[in-house]
Amino acid sequence: MNENLLALPVAEQLAPSVSLRRIGELRLVVVDHPRVRAAVTLQGAQVVGWQPTGAEPGLWLSENTAWTVGKAVRGGVPICWPWFGPAGSPSHGFARTTEWELDTYEESAQEVRLTLKLVASEETRALWPHEFTLLARIVLGETCDIELEAHGDYETTAALHTYLHVGDIDAVGLRDLGERYTDNLVHAEGTAEKELRPVGRVERVYTRPDDLSLVHDEGLRRTIEVHHRHQSDVVVWNPGPELSHSMEDLTDDGYRQFVCVETARLARPLVSTPGRPARLAVTLRTRAE
Repeated sequence: MNENLLALPVAEQLAPSVSLRRIGELRLVVVDHPRVRAAVTLQGAQVVGWQPTGAEPGLWLSENTAWTVGKAVRGGVPICWPWFGPAGSPSHGFARTTEWELDTYEESAQEVRLTLKLVASEETRALWPHEFTLLARIVLGETCDIELEAHGDYETTAALHTYLHVGDIDAVGLRDLGERYTDNLVHAEGTAEKELRPVGRVERVYTRPDDLSLVHDEGLRRTIEVHHRHQSDVVVWNPGPELSHSMEDLTDDGYRQFVCVETARLARPLVSTPGRPARLAVTLRTRAE
């Protein structure tokens, strides 16, 4: 985890292991617990750091992050909602660039649990004319669990855009992503290979996804388990060197330290109805090899 986040001055101590702090223009919840260190920005309810004690960081965060209100943070687990990609403006929806309310927090000997809430406002209605309540339930411990729960009457697309920290992208193999995929770079469909080596620019949507994807990180000698729940798709993305050089919030070689394996609802949108919220969730676990 980024040590700079733990070194930030405490604005308010909420619980023995949970505090509110500020970095740049953004407020964040910092978790410094015997079992885990983590951080979550109130803007976007975005987990930007997660590191179980004795393990390497599970999530990647860009060194060029601006920490500016209304600007997306590059890294961690952005919540893309109520649309994914350029289907509306801003790209990937407004949930990741809007400040949420910290609704509840509690800690135990094993973990810290947070619930953040976002409700419809004049600003969101100008972008998307629906009433909604969105909850992000986050559990931080030996695993990182994020569940998105959407209340209202509407359909959305969504993704938990997970940036996984790896030793070097050239030494990473991805397995159990799904049977078939659409390659958005060449606009073609394909049948999944046994293992994907995400070298160079990669942008694939697996449309028959497995419930558990495995990221074999030879550089850090570990496997990252990505447990998908309520998904219809799994997205794999890495910008590669050329696109990375053009992105202001990414260092020229930043692409080498992450791969995105995203839990998504694209082909089959989330449907929220009164009394029946829609859900999308992911659980991350690391294990040494």
